[in-house]
Amino acid sequence: MAAAPRAPLPQLLLLVFAALLAAAPIRRAAGAGDFDVRRHLSTVTRYDVARGSNSVNSMPSIPDGCRVIHLNLVARHGTRAPTKKRIKELDRLAIRLEALINEAKQSLKSDSLKKIPSWIKGWESRWKGRTKGGELTSEGEEELYNLATRVKERFQDLFDDEYHPDVYSIRATQVSRASASAVAFGLGLLSGKGKLGPGNNRAFSVLSESRASDICLRFFDSCETYKAYRKRKEPDVQKQKEPILEHVTAALVNRYHLNFTTQDVSSLWFLCKQEASLLNITNQACGLFNEAEVYFLEWTDDLEGFVLKGYGESINYRMGLPLLKDVVQSMEEAIIAKKENHPDGTYEKARLRFAHAETVVPFSCLLGLFLEGSDFEKIQREEALDLPPMPPQGRNWKGSVVAPFAGNNMLVLYQCPGKTSDDSTSEGQNNSYFIQVLHNELPVSMPGCGNKDFCPFEEFKEKIVKPHLKHDYDMICKIKPPVAREEPATFGSKVSGFFTGLFSQKGYRVASAENVKTEL
Repeated sequence: MAAAPRAPLPQLLLLVFAALLAAAPIRRAAGAGDFDVRRHLSTVTRYDVARGSNSVNSMPSIPDGCRVIHLNLVARHGTRAPTKKRIKELDRLAIRLEALINEAKQSLKSDSLKKIPSWIKGWESRWKGRTKGGELTSEGEEELYNLATRVKERFQDLFDDEYHPDVYSIRATQVSRASASAVAFGLGLLSGKGKLGPGNNRAFSVLSESRASDICLRFFDSCETYKAYRKRKEPDVQKQKEPILEHVTAALVNRYHLNFTTQDVSSLWFLCKQEASLLNITNQACGLFNEAEVYFLEWTDDLEGFVLKGYGESINYRMGLPLLKDVVQSMEEAIIAKKENHPDGTYEKARLRFAHAETVVPFSCLLGLFLEGSDFEKIQREEALDLPPMPPQGRNWKGSVVAPFAGNNMLVLYQCPGKTSDDSTSEGQNNSYFIQVLHNELPVSMPGCGNKDFCPFEEFKEKIVKPHLKHDYDMICKIKPPVAREEPATFGSKVSGFFTGLFSQKGYRVASAENVKTEL
């Protein structure tokens, strides 16, 4: 397994100071300038914002004669409401802001009171009083519906058969926002193909495994090794985020003369993400932060996703092996069907899955996407990776790109008659199948395939899939039993303990702290 990534060291503080001093608070509305806070909300980013202005209406450059024979989709649910836990956090924030205002009125002069944004006075959460949350919003429904219509238009030949659940398999987890996303996608995919209602809709099947046994789309729920790793690592991640939260807090206290705590700032940043993503409000909670602060707060979210769900530790993505195997198996079955000349409508053409960020992120890592430089080779050698570069440096690992709401990976299987990897012809068909990976509907290069976005299927299996197959889900997810008794300390263990203590002073220690789970 890859070792834990290195914690950020004092250079962070200098960068934060310089950035905070250089930037001005955000006061303009979204779209009024180059900076749009809605593009910097990590995994809370809306899908249409994440895609930006990129057009995917035209087909990418595919060699002549190649045709699509199968499609695998692994998608995150669409935009959702705050969860019940987060709704309670926002209710507590409202009480806290009221207390801060009252405190300020008693201790500040009128000139200082004018620095307090007017929206804070009397603020109440839009979700106040709600006892349930986490459901798919109408915006989330539209994201998946529109995604389906684009997929259907883009791969018209693939979706021209009469619907049958064995031909177009739709699967989702047993979480309402995921299954509702599957329904929204199915409505878009099959619109006009039935006789139900004015839209000529038709009924379709959505399959779900039990949450307790779904190791294909909710592998993280059943992997005891991962749950232990996460429980152990979460406090350390919080410590890695503390320097940024502390400096942003100090900046906000100085700017608005309110005695914010780091917890207040963390909740205000969460409120900013909810307002900007769900409500398109960018001039309230988001307006408290300047551009540099947004960049760094976004980085802390991306850091957490990297360490706890991404490349931070190999268990994060290797537990996704059942999903990778399922994807490959479905493509191999389609190839067999083509070789045996099975007629259309008798074999599966698309396997469409709807799950969570905790599903999409590990799957992207298994494919080797969003790595920096030679990181793919490090992953193959199971070496540790550095943390994502901090602002103002650019980075590939951004939650707003890797797993926004409705974020997705599509693996498109092509048949290219007579084509081999060296562009020569072949009388057989062993090398005539190619894979293209689309991330959020755009082709992405695969480091395991020489950074090509159109990879021979056999090479895809050999270079990208096979290295993972030396591991087994049951083996990597089963926690080893604890040692019955403690052995006397050896000289080597004492030396190791000395360095562990030394590194803990640098922020490497796994501290005991309350779990803080980011719900994606």
